[in-house]
Amino acid sequence: MALNQKIIAIVGPTASGKSKLALELALFISKKIKTINGAEIISADSRQIYKNLPVGTNQPSAQELKLVPYHLIGFLKVNQKLNVTQYQKKAFKIIQKLWKQNKVPIICGGTGFYLRAVIDGIIFPSVPPNQKLRKTLEKKSKEELLQILQKEGKQFLKNIDPNNKKRLIRAIEIIKKLKKIPPLKSHPLTSKILIIGIKVPKEKLKAKIKTRTKKMLKQGLLTEGKFLLTQKLSPQKINELGFIYNITIQYLQKQIKTKQELEAKINQATFHYVKRQLTWFKKDQRIIWVSSKNQAQKLVKNFLSNTKK
Repeated sequence: MALNQKIIAIVGPTASGKSKLALELALFISKKIKTINGAEIISADSRQIYKNLPVGTNQPSAQELKLVPYHLIGFLKVNQKLNVTQYQKKAFKIIQKLWKQNKVPIICGGTGFYLRAVIDGIIFPSVPPNQKLRKTLEKKSKEELLQILQKEGKQFLKNIDPNNKKRLIRAIEIIKKLKKIPPLKSHPLTSKILIIGIKVPKEKLKAKIKTRTKKMLKQGLLTEGKFLLTQKLSPQKINELGFIYNITIQYLQKQIKTKQELEAKINQATFHYVKRQLTWFKKDQRIIWVSSKNQAQKLVKNFLSNTKK
């Protein structure tokens, strides 16, 4: 049986175990689905694309990289840029190559915008950056940016995380250039998509987040923060790399006094981020939520075995 252009996506909040499940499912497909030539994992994380930041972005370990091929991880220097359209083109190219090899693409990540760019094939307006406008908008708070979009581009808010300042600025930039709200059209590569969400009880997830933070600090998060300081990046770029590095750099610059306070601030910021992620995922009714590896394996087996799906 040919794969017939199917995609599996793994979603869920930070620390829920997305990466682990993606790896387990890739190995399961390779061993148990004999009609398919295996599976490979494509990261849908806007921070995992960077080199020299494996700890704070939770990139797969060297051992995991030996077990299954991974894509779009650790290939970009921190002072380089990759917008969502460029990411989408790279992901599409990889997916089509895997299909030709009769392999399953497993897309895994917590960046909802990147995930939708691939799954739904959103066609983004071609508008060049306006650095002057960006500098003006960067001085505004998220609340002020939201007010602008509420007035001039309410339609954009359906597809943008309201807490992602970078995305809000880009939406305003597009509207100012085109003088109108462009419709976000979709041209998906396939309709045969299985989206699995990892469901973790609230208290258990909080415990996993705390464990994850301790692990990052033990594995070298501070070393990565020191590396970023040597790169002389702009505050905006540091923000793009995520709150974990932002808070870590505050500690290295003595704005946060103790490691205990550093750990607490990372945990608190992660809890807030998880709430935003869950709000984003709730909008997508296609997600099938599971609480165990066995449930996910059954879904995958049925999905890949059913030629009508």
